[in-house]
Amino acid sequence: MALVACALVVQMVLWMKTHGRALKGELESGAQQSLRTDSWWGLLVLVMIAVAREGSETVVFLYGTVSAGAESGSMLLLALAGVGGFLAALVTFWLLQLGGKLITWQRFFMLTEFLLLLLAGALLVGGLDHLISLGVVPPLIDPVWDSSGLLSDSSGIGKVLADFAGYRAYPALITVVALLVYWVTVLVVLRWMNTRAERMRVVTP
Repeated sequence: MALVACALVVQMVLWMKTHGRALKGELESGAQQSLRTDSWWGLLVLVMIAVAREGSETVVFLYGTVSAGAESGSMLLLALAGVGGFLAALVTFWLLQLGGKLITWQRFFMLTEFLLLLLAGALLVGGLDHLISLGVVPPLIDPVWDSSGLLSDSSGIGKVLADFAGYRAYPALITVVALLVYWVTVLVVLRWMNTRAERMRVVTP
């Protein structure tokens, strides 16, 4: 489930990168068309599909996150983190509604894109950790290095980085290679998508 959640998060980031600019206009025009033709059921189905899609992604993502860190976290801490995240979302929305004086929508989406990719990398590492422990995936070399003397992954900042970005003080070689391949692939694809979007803007009058 952690690996499925990782794939879903990356797919969502790439999809929004491609369709994000036109998404609002398409939704608004579709809703207006449905209202003009009095086809309220079409609008209802659209909303139901949108809610079901985002809800299913949220369930898989949260389940993957919880399963990846189940051994080190409690349900109380998870609930507190959820409440904190909701409050942070409200504050962020309020800042965005100030008219871009403190933060713009473009910067907001760039930041969330980066944070989501970090979380996807952490899910990838967590999923690999479980597969290695089950003997499904060979570790190759375990560990490659020991950085616990500089930064432990079991407490403090190291624990936050471990849960949020996939940091490991005793990483297996397969984990290092997988995370390196993940970031190289994601960055290459994002750069290609940005270059393609720039070319399309130049060609389109």
